[in-house]
Amino acid sequence: MNALFFADPGVLIPPILVCMLSAGMSVAFFSADYKSPASRALALALVCISLSIGLNVVLPQLLTLSVTMQGWFSLPEALAMMALAEWVLRVRRTLPAEELDTQFGDRLLRFSQGFAAVYFLISIVRPALRNEYFLHTLESTAIFAGGFWLFMTPILVSGLLIIFAIILLLNRKPDVAEGVRVLAMVFAIPFFGVSFILPSWLASVSMVVGLVIFMIGATHYHVLQGSRGQFMAQFLSPQVADMVRSRGLNQAMRQDFLEISVVCIDLRGFTQVAEGTASTRVIRILREYYDSLGEVFSEYGGTIKDQAGDGLLVLVGAPLKVEDHARRALIMAQRARVVGLALKQRWSKEGIWLGIGIGVATGFVTTGVIGARTRLEYTAVGAAVNLASRLCQLTEDGQIFASPRTLEHCGESCSKVWEQKKAVELKGFSEPIAYYEWIKANKEFEPLGDEPTHVHLPKKTIPFA
Repeated sequence: MNALFFADPGVLIPPILVCMLSAGMSVAFFSADYKSPASRALALALVCISLSIGLNVVLPQLLTLSVTMQGWFSLPEALAMMALAEWVLRVRRTLPAEELDTQFGDRLLRFSQGFAAVYFLISIVRPALRNEYFLHTLESTAIFAGGFWLFMTPILVSGLLIIFAIILLLNRKPDVAEGVRVLAMVFAIPFFGVSFILPSWLASVSMVVGLVIFMIGATHYHVLQGSRGQFMAQFLSPQVADMVRSRGLNQAMRQDFLEISVVCIDLRGFTQVAEGTASTRVIRILREYYDSLGEVFSEYGGTIKDQAGDGLLVLVGAPLKVEDHARRALIMAQRARVVGLALKQRWSKEGIWLGIGIGVATGFVTTGVIGARTRLEYTAVGAAVNLASRLCQLTEDGQIFASPRTLEHCGESCSKVWEQKKAVELKGFSEPIAYYEWIKANKEFEPLGDEPTHVHLPKKTIPFA
């Protein structure tokens, strides 16, 4: 307490404020996205920066410390550099490599961590030399002393390797949001590095400048990711929206060729109802329809590809790949049917007579983002998409039709509840197509049963005034 009483507040306040700023940024980044390895590494780097300032600048002015103990205080500095390199490495792993050799950049970051460890070991072995020639004692002649470069060399090499690895990362054309953040780090690292050797008050200024530069880039990153995530969540499953926020649009939406299942849902009698019903009432019906089915799609990881009028086209297995996409699609279709029957009962009490038909198909499709710069759309192109739509057109109220390929994926467990129908000619297909009709409820594929009253529906939407 006596040491604290006699400490000069003018000297203590700047580094303490920097400690608080760095620690606060660490908590903010960790709490905002603690599930991301990259965010955890970034938070660790910032908290280590805070510890380094506290141990190497603030504490020596409050207490008399042994030289050996001060050598150990180089640990947070080394950990901060290691964590920054790990952050860049984690960001690099979220980007598509395509035909580029990514191992070289990854090795640079590992070497950077190695040089940070070398700095720590030298500080442990020669703590007095670190205090005399390196730590916050920069003078005009100090930079020519061998003791200075003994510590400066590993720090300088470590920082340059991180910057070079970031340049290689930018060459891979990362997502705009991620690119802004890592570019901010390129400009912030020199300010972090020079703070090691500046006088304490000037080191605080340098550190604040570096933190502010990075905070500007990080703020742009989170604003872009948050806005994009809110937009994408309107038609993507929560899992995909999370992937867009954490990995960026390019990684989540890159073109791919894979096997998925497609579910097409359509309201029966909607055209006639829309012609003879007030538009405000039609919109209320569609809102209830979208909200109710949207909960089912989210539960099974479905991604809405098209949402036009009363028609819905949902992808299962893209952009996130899942092994049991066919089974999920069938469960989702049956759950959607139950929800549709419950809605039908509600609407019939108001004199609105609508039904629901569902088609399910499985096959290989090409997925990706198409469109102009001003408007992008995630889409899937392939026979399975067309087949699901055609099967849906064949259905009547309450029917579910599925392709043979879909049932093949499910095996014998669902064969008893599906009846094969006669092959029919469908538009866009050169040969007649066989299909199956769902004939009865099954606990494995109908967790809620076939009773509409068992389904939770959202509250009625208040009509427009």
